Amino acid sequence: MKITEPQLGAPCWAELGTTDIKAAESFYGSLLGWAPEENPHPKAGGYTQLLLDGDPVAAVSPLYQPGQPVSWTVSIAVADTDATVAAVTAAGGSVLAEPMDVFDLGRFAVVADPTGAVFTLWQARKFTGAARLNELGTLCWIELRTRDTAAAQKFYTEVFGWTVTAGEGYTQFGLGGSDFGGMMPMGPDFPEGIPPHWALYFGVEDVDASAAQATELGGLVHVPGTDIPGTGRFAILTDPQGGAFALYQETKG
Repeated sequence: MKITEPQLGAPCWAELGTTDIKAAESFYGSLLGWAPEENPHPKAGGYTQLLLDGDPVAAVSPLYQPGQPVSWTVSIAVADTDATVAAVTAAGGSVLAEPMDVFDLGRFAVVADPTGAVFTLWQARKFTGAARLNELGTLCWIELRTRDTAAAQKFYTEVFGWTVTAGEGYTQFGLGGSDFGGMMPMGPDFPEGIPPHWALYFGVEDVDASAAQATELGGLVHVPGTDIPGTGRFAILTDPQGGAFALYQETKG
């Protein structure tokens, strides 16, 4: 789906922080068809957009702080980054990087919800975010994995006004009648060392074929292709540098 204007309060961008930008470009380029376009500005520090048929859909960047893990991060579109940071802290969240301008492209901040899951805020100026979402090769779902679902639900509904559809063991989040993400509790199957986090799902034609290709490219499959009855099929993987992500195949018909 082409995006002409981001939906405020909804996901608008996916960014991978990694130890090896070139390796990530090669891995995801082969797997999802992305082409790299590095920002030439001397202060950009190697920040590289990933394009699908010429449209920006994600980015890869170096790790900016010691001890920062290789990971995907989702950005939420906001009208005012500073005001949203204030709302985040008022709702019990924390600020990891204070609001700052990114050239003339926009204004961002890095925050965490009260359970510790990290995400970013993006106030668009010249750059609005992903030009395509919810199609093959693009971000199509975000999923919060947390040990305190009640606290997380309260936070996101207060800060962003997300709607909640609760099911058995799974909660869906959305806006305006359209769901874009979900939440699941982190049970004993999650090792204690894994913190609460947002998982990013990318659309593919065939989950099993893409997972097999990912292993050939040096990635690892942690949850093989699994059906979601009446919805689709997913797999959970890590790239060669350890960045976790998921693939999703929508049920046709």
